[in-house]
Amino acid sequence: MTNIRGFIITAIILAIISTMTLLNYHKKEQLSDTKGTKIVASFYPVYIMAKNVAKDVPGVTVTNLTPPVTGCLHDYTVTANDMKNLSDAKVFVINGASMESFMDNIISMHPELKIIELSKGIPLITGDGEEGDNPHLWVSISNAITQVENLCAELAAFDPGNKELYEKNTADYVAKLDALRQTMHSELAQYKGTKIITFHEAFPYFAREFELEIAAVVEREPGSAPSAKELAKTIDLIKSSGIPAIFCEPQYPAAAAQTIANESGIKVYVLDPAVTGSDDYDAYINIMQSNLKVLKEALSK
Repeated sequence: MTNIRGFIITAIILAIISTMTLLNYHKKEQLSDTKGTKIVASFYPVYIMAKNVAKDVPGVTVTNLTPPVTGCLHDYTVTANDMKNLSDAKVFVINGASMESFMDNIISMHPELKIIELSKGIPLITGDGEEGDNPHLWVSISNAITQVENLCAELAAFDPGNKELYEKNTADYVAKLDALRQTMHSELAQYKGTKIITFHEAFPYFAREFELEIAAVVEREPGSAPSAKELAKTIDLIKSSGIPAIFCEPQYPAAAAQTIANESGIKVYVLDPAVTGSDDYDAYINIMQSNLKVLKEALSK
């Protein structure tokens, strides 16, 4: 009888230990599930959008996958550090429209990752001589607003517990963007139809929004230096059409632009496509305000 009683007591103790172990396991699982949401953005402009939409949301962190100095992701190859950065992420926010050419690698390595593509619903532009669509959507303020709203809808669905805060943050940020858009439309209205020359295919959406005409793009891809023939053609175009200015970007060398300016007698100005910058929440807005100032100075000559 004593042995039977001891066996029963031992069995009860083992059952209690097993139950406690199981409860602790589930508790750890729950803590792991609710410890927070790490959002990774593919590059700078998308990162600034995500920072604003997820501002002060409890348990949510936002990081930029690529260094701020990377600029656009043309021919970017993901690194081992990038993959490590994504290993504990729950959401990966991308521009889409084929900007992130490395997505197949990321999806194969992280099939559980929630991908939010911000280009949905935005009519894409195919540039002359390009294979495929132009991905520089965010340079248009109207497109940037759509991208921010797309991000909000996706995050609210993914993380419904914080839906109201995502929506409040988005409403606040969109109000700022809309005020900027109205100001820029008002102050650039007098320049509708003006021809400009740019370097890199970053400004077609910007030009479409403000009804400017891009007469020529000197370097369609960063680092693809124009030939002597292309430079001569651009200089002739400027001289014959009275184009008031040529615009380069702060992220890339301006040697070819300066050559054209010297030969044609026009001035080089800098327009920023907002692919690098500070960590401030209003960084994109500040860049666009600077672009407005530059445009007014250049086009009023």
